Amino acid sequence: MADGGAALNVTFDDRAAYTLSAEMLRVMSPSAEVQGHSPDQRVTVGGKKNVKITKLEPVGNYATRITFDDGHDTGLFTWSYFDLLGREKDARWAEYLSELEQKGLKRG
Repeated sequence: MADGGAALNVTFDDRAAYTLSAEMLRVMSPSAEVQGHSPDQRVTVGGKKNVKITKLEPVGNYATRITFDDGHDTGLFTWSYFDLLGREKDARWAEYLSELEQKGLKRG
């Protein structure tokens, strides 16, 4: 964790290192609660601007369970998903902000 739980630093042996905000990880959680069971069921989560990471729990050698201070902890973040979010961070964030605006939701 970094910045008092406001971000997570993810480093790969053979790739770049990424700093992912807790807000981004929370609103893009791989959980069914956020992603739904199909693309048309995906939920746009607002109001998480100040969310913090409170706990990281390894799941085998392939994932990490993140607990956020709003109680959400159902997503298993695989290393490949962290890598994808890091590589596509700017585009995914812009898409998220656009969805919030379209739906009349706020970050905070």
